[in-house]
Amino acid sequence: MNSQRDYYQILGAREDASARDIERLYKRQARERHPDRGGAEDDMKALNEAYSVLHDASSRRAYDNARRKPKAVRREVHSTPAAREVGVYGQLLSALLAIALGLMLLLLVRFNGLWFLWPMSILAFGVVVFGIMLLHAAMQNARRLLPITHPVRRFTAIQEIAFWLVVIGGGVGLYLVMVSI
Repeated sequence: MNSQRDYYQILGAREDASARDIERLYKRQARERHPDRGGAEDDMKALNEAYSVLHDASSRRAYDNARRKPKAVRREVHSTPAAREVGVYGQLLSALLAIALGLMLLLLVRFNGLWFLWPMSILAFGVVVFGIMLLHAAMQNARRLLPITHPVRRFTAIQEIAFWLVVIGGGVGLYLVMVSI
């Protein structure tokens, strides 16, 4: 017996239904929900469980008593937000700093002729990609914080396309700067 489940609702019975009404409702529901007649097996199991509890007077009494017990009150824990929950502006600042650091390293390796430090350019590229991912997360969080009715929340596909076009355009521009100079 599970006091969390509403057996009366499963059978479609009122709480003051007689044993005969319970049996009649069970038979009607069993005809509709039986797996051989296209019903789901889980629905039939729930129906059988509800009937086994409600048709027996003693188990029904125990079930009704368990349902009427007051539920425990849960206390909410109030704490300060974690350090990583910096908000949209913190995410935006982190993203811009990561992108700036990565571009600075990339340009440093390219324009100082330090080609023997090519692993640093791989690291710089990774930092730029990480900054772009942070920027994307900041954009999604900013959109999520807006009210549902705000027009910006309706055009997410256009925003995503515009974001990735700017990223790709910036990458192509950076490539052209790196190879032309």
